[in-house]
Amino acid sequence: MFTQVEWQVSKRAIVDRYTVSTNRRGALQLLSVIVPIAGLWYTIYLASQVSILLVVAATVCLSLFLLRGFVLMHDCGHNSLFRSKSLNRIGGFLLGVLAGIPQQVWAENHRYHHATNGNWEKYRGPLNVVCVSDYLAMNASQKRSYRYNRHILLSPIAGCLYFLVNPRITWLRASYQLAFRLFARRGENNVNVGASLKEGTSMVHYRYMLSNNLLLFAACGLMVWGLGSWLFFICYLVSGSLGGAFGIVLFSVQHNFDHAYASEDKDWDRDEANLHGTSFLVLPRWLNWFTADVAYHHVHHLCASVPNYRLAACHDEFQHLFAGVTRVGLFEIPAALRNILWDLPARRLVSVAEVNRRNTSI
Repeated sequence: MFTQVEWQVSKRAIVDRYTVSTNRRGALQLLSVIVPIAGLWYTIYLASQVSILLVVAATVCLSLFLLRGFVLMHDCGHNSLFRSKSLNRIGGFLLGVLAGIPQQVWAENHRYHHATNGNWEKYRGPLNVVCVSDYLAMNASQKRSYRYNRHILLSPIAGCLYFLVNPRITWLRASYQLAFRLFARRGENNVNVGASLKEGTSMVHYRYMLSNNLLLFAACGLMVWGLGSWLFFICYLVSGSLGGAFGIVLFSVQHNFDHAYASEDKDWDRDEANLHGTSFLVLPRWLNWFTADVAYHHVHHLCASVPNYRLAACHDEFQHLFAGVTRVGLFEIPAALRNILWDLPARRLVSVAEVNRRNTSI
């Protein structure tokens, strides 16, 4: 066990030694996504004339590279992939187009998650968990719906909605609101469409959404012209949904696991949340590559400025610091994601099965 002084000294050392990004490594990682994705789409085009199984295999591979691109997009949001902030903005924008997400808008929301990690009163995670008392107050149908909607087998549907559908709906809704304001105020003096279209949607955010969607639609149009509409849209839908599913599962299990730290706002402790509210995913080396070492999430939450290509080395040097961090293996992920209830008095996440056992024993 380490003292508070040792903890602070170690954090300072991590910041000093591991928050150094390089433009060269960032560029190579960006190319490690863009080049294979372009190659896989060309492979899908060629394979469509030979074998449907080759098309399926290439589409699955495509989903893994989309997952890697999403994680690298996430790093750009923390300005950690490149040393240059402008390169992080450019790289993040391009990767956001691949992911179907306006990266700058997503990054701002994601930084809120970092600022409230472990504070489940302010942020309930991707699964939007409820507290135990609220779950017990539900009727049988509501409980069943709550459990099923958070089952890992539904993650491809969630991935499709999160990455492919919702960003388009959000942009169209914001476009409608902008058009409505412009027409409603035509002829008025001092027309000011305003800094915001609605609460939470600023004009800056709208421009990000507009540029993301216009470039995405242009790219899709070229792909349809080159591959044909059916082949492109089926492969795009499947690869995007699978890549999105992998991303949602990956980011969820890093905070939803057995007895993960989950505090109310008044008792929230950031350091305890970093150590006991964030997991270390023990994954095969090949999967660590596709996920850009985001499995070392405990290091990332301790210091988000550490680039993904330094996370493993940081963990190895300071592993004594992370001895109490929960390890979750690849085949333990489904069980970890069953912890979908917030036990307020115990300040931790628990599973429905644990709550049922507890109530049965009373």
